[in-house]
Amino acid sequence: MSDWFTIDQIDKETYIISEYRHWEETHCYLLIGKEKALLIDTGLGICNIYNEVIKLTDKPITAVATHIHWDHIGGHKYFPDFYAHKDELNWLNGEFPLTMDQIKEMVVDRCDLPEGYNVDTYEFFQGTPKRLLKDHDVIDIGGRVLQVLHTPGHSPGHMCFFEQKRGYLFTGDLVYKDTLFAYYPSTNPTEYLKSIEQVASLPVNRVFPAHHSLDIHPEILTRMQTAFRQLKEEGKLHHGSGIFEYKDFAIWL
Repeated sequence: MSDWFTIDQIDKETYIISEYRHWEETHCYLLIGKEKALLIDTGLGICNIYNEVIKLTDKPITAVATHIHWDHIGGHKYFPDFYAHKDELNWLNGEFPLTMDQIKEMVVDRCDLPEGYNVDTYEFFQGTPKRLLKDHDVIDIGGRVLQVLHTPGHSPGHMCFFEQKRGYLFTGDLVYKDTLFAYYPSTNPTEYLKSIEQVASLPVNRVFPAHHSLDIHPEILTRMQTAFRQLKEEGKLHHGSGIFEYKDFAIWL
């Protein structure tokens, strides 16, 4: 299982921990401060991400989920000190709108699973966060401060994290190169537009998505904003209107 994770270094205090053997190519981000470390998302939970993190830092580790979907909280079981948004607390307490059978199907979908892995052992993380986050909160890990942005649309409690000093924007599932999901019942296309407008207004130097290509640049924020605004003007910003394809992303409503 040692080759499940791929580690990339952004700078001397920031790492990407990726799971490329699943089709969604999930990315988690480790930020190391002077006092503690912050892990943004914990991945699928198929292999132990904690073992990778402790190779990179000896600081106390807090995990924070961009949102409570199975592929972002799979490793939370290794991090009892974790934060979440209040609007998804119910998903951490048995009210996630998918069955375990549906989740397991997505775990194995187009996935090069480790030899001997038994998907029947897969669990959807449940727990109580040490801190509830809200829009404009800050997370200070010692010499590094992140602003919490409540960015609903993909999910009710979705959050992005902005480190203004470095211009780093961690976008979760709000922004990435591929098909943006805003079609299932727990999504909200109107809120998605508002969230895109929020992040597009920031002085961003680098965009770090939760899935797919890491070759992504801040100009995509403006292009996504334009696309969502156009769909609204055309009366298409609602569930069931279809899939709309652009240069390097698509919007599924």
